[in-house]
Amino acid sequence: MDGRQFHVRSWALSGLLVLLLLALGVGLYRTQIIDGAYYAELSRHKIANMETIEAGRGMITDANGQPLVTNRVSYQVTLDTGRMGDEGQRAHILIQLLDICAACGVEWTDTLPITAQPPFEFTEREPFHYRTEDESGRAKWNETRLYRLATAMKWIRTGDGPVDLPAADELVNIMCRDLGIPVGDMVRARQAVGVLYELYLRSKDVYRTPYIFARDVDIDFITRVKERGLAGVKIQPTSVRQYDTPYAAHLLGRVGLMDAEEWAVYKEKDIDGDGKADYEMDDSVGKEGVEKVFEDWLRGRTGLRSVELNTNGKVVTQEWIKEPVAGGTVELTLDIGLQQAVEDSLARRIPNLSGNAQGAAAVIIDVKNAGVLASASYPTFDLSRYSADYNDNAADPLKPLYNRALLGTYAPGSTFKMVTGIAGLEEGIITPRTQILDTGVYRYYTNDGPRCWIYNQSGGTHGQQTVADAIKNSCNVFFYDVGRRLGIERLQEYAAMFGLGQKTGLELGERAGVMAGPEYTESMGGTWYPGNTLSVSIGQESSQFTPIQLANYVATLVNGGTRYKTHLMSRVLGADGTVLYEYEPEVLDTLKLKKENLDAVKAGMLALTQEGSLARYFTDIPIKVGAKTGSAQVSASSKESNAVLVCFAPFDDPEIALAIVAERGGGGSELGAVAADIFRWYFREEIAAQNPAPEPELPETGLEE
Repeated sequence: MDGRQFHVRSWALSGLLVLLLLALGVGLYRTQIIDGAYYAELSRHKIANMETIEAGRGMITDANGQPLVTNRVSYQVTLDTGRMGDEGQRAHILIQLLDICAACGVEWTDTLPITAQPPFEFTEREPFHYRTEDESGRAKWNETRLYRLATAMKWIRTGDGPVDLPAADELVNIMCRDLGIPVGDMVRARQAVGVLYELYLRSKDVYRTPYIFARDVDIDFITRVKERGLAGVKIQPTSVRQYDTPYAAHLLGRVGLMDAEEWAVYKEKDIDGDGKADYEMDDSVGKEGVEKVFEDWLRGRTGLRSVELNTNGKVVTQEWIKEPVAGGTVELTLDIGLQQAVEDSLARRIPNLSGNAQGAAAVIIDVKNAGVLASASYPTFDLSRYSADYNDNAADPLKPLYNRALLGTYAPGSTFKMVTGIAGLEEGIITPRTQILDTGVYRYYTNDGPRCWIYNQSGGTHGQQTVADAIKNSCNVFFYDVGRRLGIERLQEYAAMFGLGQKTGLELGERAGVMAGPEYTESMGGTWYPGNTLSVSIGQESSQFTPIQLANYVATLVNGGTRYKTHLMSRVLGADGTVLYEYEPEVLDTLKLKKENLDAVKAGMLALTQEGSLARYFTDIPIKVGAKTGSAQVSASSKESNAVLVCFAPFDDPEIALAIVAERGGGGSELGAVAADIFRWYFREEIAAQNPAPEPELPETGLEE
């Protein structure tokens, strides 16, 4: 190549380079000078996020609109380690955060099973494995979360041969070294690795629920975190349930994060019908009670919002893609004032019964539609402290978490005698005027037959008894004879018509109980004899009913024979007050009872409160009450009895039916004080009207009119 050709090419390349630089300069000039303002503005809008906005959960109110469960704003703390920098920076931020927690008295979530203070020890006997049994009863060892994470992080070396499991202090040192936590202050180091343990459980898919570092933090904590500018520490507002009453804990229930079993149910649940699932894995749902059974109404519909941020992370614009819709207000049939009166009476009266009372329940039902006005179980618990008190309540032998009103089953004792009486009357075996002689001992099958209670007590008898007399006096011999002539099949038939031994239909979980008979006895390996019918006719043998069944049975009896499905739902209101749903009473069965037969049975129930064993409790109540007491031995080998009482009022036009059971409470008549408390509260206006306060006397003026 000659020199001239070389210079030509050099000039050409130089010219091309100049053109490229010129083009680049023009582009930069245009971008920064001419269109600089446009691109600067654009840079402030370039980060767009889609946010899911949770809607408020609906309120729960009583029948009068009194709030029972509402929401309040709370603040929770979550951690984003991706924004905390390297291990050293992350450790520094965590230790600062833990210092703030200590200064503000904030508790954080830490489930690492190692003591908080050195010398470190495991808090569980088997921290790496736990024992269960398979279906055949053989022992099976399962890996704990700690073991699964430790192997995933290689804190524990696995392979062929035995695994060398570290001691607690050794494991803390391994974790500190691997996670970049300084070991100068071992208390703080243990706290920091406890937090990282929670985060790594999630990142390694050992545990799938989201990690909430701390809940319900106050403004002092929030201010200190903001002042220090701790990267990756996020404080977010959230809605938490607030219990506006200490009563009805067994009914209202609670909410909590979904577990794996619940997620399997909710992950495809489409409440609003838009074809999309409405739940995420980290959502909270109703766990028990009203919160659970009315979840679809209470849960709000989540919203979706597009949010644009500038480079400083500040919100520039936001747009609703789908606005959130608050959950509905669920109005219950419950009267919280009546509920309070019932719970307070049980707490005051039950410990003072003559028996060795261990627990009790009371249910009040609207006679005209079977709405549950009150349902109490004693002892009860504080719903607002459910988690904090759970271990103590679970270990309490009196079982305060157990809902006796819906789940407890008890022999009805003599409260069953109205079934036997009505069945005998309706089947023509007796009439309201039929008299049966109480001989003290019923000798139809054997001379040493079952006895009337009065004969056992004093050797006496009730003499000639009509059905009304027999109900007032609770004469066993009368009902032995009627029950024998009816036979077990007809007794079972009438019990079923009254809903005994069956679920009442309440939305909450309840037990069906048992109506005695040959089938049940034989299913339990026993033998049925004709004489067993005698025990059934007075509410003994193997019959076991819930308090809510007993209340609905009495409601069915005194309303003339219409058995309604029990319910707690009254209606659901939207955020604007519109009625989204209203419950319609549902009839389960209709007994066409003859008026004279019903009147005869009710007359016996009235006599019990007017002149019988309950009369002393109702002397100051100007409302006529019908009732029946009962007692049933806890077992054949025990002299202790459960006390049972059923009532209704007013007698002439029944409004409410009541059932009370006290475990080992002695005789049913002792529950009259509880019933009287309840009726005084329910009929307080009528009682006040009939007993007006005296008008104050005017002071004398000394002037003539």
